[in-house]
Amino acid sequence: MKRILVIDDEADIREIARMSLKITKQWDVLIAATGNEGVAIAAAEQPDAILLDVIMPEVDGIATLQALNQNTATQHIPVLLLTATVRVATQKQYAELGAKAVLLKPFDPAMLGTQIERLLNWSSPE
Repeated sequence: MKRILVIDDEADIREIARMSLKITKQWDVLIAATGNEGVAIAAAEQPDAILLDVIMPEVDGIATLQALNQNTATQHIPVLLLTATVRVATQKQYAELGAKAVLLKPFDPAMLGTQIERLLNWSSPE
């Protein structure tokens, strides 16, 4: 079973993502409300992937991504960024910072797990 960590300051987004991934993929979903909390959970729990919001107060998604990449306990975990606004230049910058992909908000809860599998080249058991 895959284990995903969702880091987002919006409780509604965390809950929608959690329920979506549990129901559609039966994945174990961990949640964090801040970047610092997310880095700590990622280091302790070693999820298979991280879904990370870009726009958050205090420690934003980019600073969180950099912290994850600098930590030897978490630098191997693929990070997918969640954002409401993305330009091609921004996507290139995110990739250079180590993000595996960018998902746009609002996302379709019914398709979220499938999108994650496709972006990370995980094969879905049929």
